[in-house]
Amino acid sequence: MPNIKRGMMGAAGVSVTYTANVTPGAMFAWGRGSAGQLGLGDVLDRSSPTQIGALTTWKTAAGSNFGAHAVKSDGTLWGWGRNDSVFVKIGDGTAITKSSPVQIGSLTDWSKIAGGQGHVIAIKTDGTLWGWGDQSRATCLGVVGDGTIIDRSSPVQIGALTTWSAIACTTGASAGIRTDGKLFTWGDGNHGANGRGSVIDISSPVQVGSLTDWSKISSSKHGFRAVKTDGTLWVWGQNNVGQLGIGTVVTTSSPVQVGSLTDWSHGGQGPNNTNVMLIKTDGTLWGMGSNDDGALGDGTVVFRSSPVQVGTLKHWHSVATSGLNTVAVQTNGTLWSWGSNYKGLSGRGTENVKASSPIQVGTLTTWAETFAMSMGLGAIKGSAP
Repeated sequence: MPNIKRGMMGAAGVSVTYTANVTPGAMFAWGRGSAGQLGLGDVLDRSSPTQIGALTTWKTAAGSNFGAHAVKSDGTLWGWGRNDSVFVKIGDGTAITKSSPVQIGSLTDWSKIAGGQGHVIAIKTDGTLWGWGDQSRATCLGVVGDGTIIDRSSPVQIGALTTWSAIACTTGASAGIRTDGKLFTWGDGNHGANGRGSVIDISSPVQVGSLTDWSKISSSKHGFRAVKTDGTLWVWGQNNVGQLGIGTVVTTSSPVQVGSLTDWSHGGQGPNNTNVMLIKTDGTLWGMGSNDDGALGDGTVVFRSSPVQVGTLKHWHSVATSGLNTVAVQTNGTLWSWGSNYKGLSGRGTENVKASSPIQVGTLTTWAETFAMSMGLGAIKGSAP
């Protein structure tokens, strides 16, 4: 079965760490392909997991708005999907949409990636921080974090530090955690996404508070959620449908604790979503926020302003949501999905069939990691060496 260390994954893209104890595998995608976001060389929709190319050397992937990025076992970085004058986020130096993976530069030291609406943040193996994409529009000023509001079509280094350990992106904002446990945000301050008690834009990383016990970070639309070293969960940003999980629909511009539990592990990846999926240290799966078509998986279509458990199983380890549909992998390597089947999002090949609870996709037990892009989902196979 897959043997992957649980890492933080998040809506709007978030840091996804590949680890040495996992062998690489083939990468698959399904759902809407209108912008080439599935990476399958065309703009067609797929209703079942379809392999991206023939390679089996993919280690990790993170989706963004109508696109995705992935890292191979050799440390090279690849991107595909929408890439035009508005969303220049592939990073290959062009503004041309790509429907198949293209290599970003020639370096072999990429480690972690996070995708937002029109930008991408990444960490290299040396701990340096890099970013690229659209940051000149009013809703994403300074989101790359390089001290400018200039669009970047290729990766640029953010500062000179070599101590970055975790990253996340949301609509117009970015966040990162350093090895000393300090939390930083930058970009558009709309909806309080910067977490510093204001809505001021900032074009370089600025610390949130003075605490040094932050561990993991993920995101939802215009907001973030972070887990501290003590296992507590903290959130801030937009909360119009209860996606912060604090029992209200009140937006907050500073970190607020979700309940009092100390057993939170990590969040689920997915770009710009108002529904959020989280996994606890005991392997249980939880959801909060919007629940259109049953995307939270709790058997209902009721929006949730506090975390609600998905079933009773304790075997979940990777989860991603496209907003309309959620996909997850259990520790036995099985793949599951629920929510809408718009454009084949369920991956089960049955058009227009919705599910408000998890249903297994196929019978394989070799799935390792999930990722999501706008209207599309993906997964990588893998196994322990």
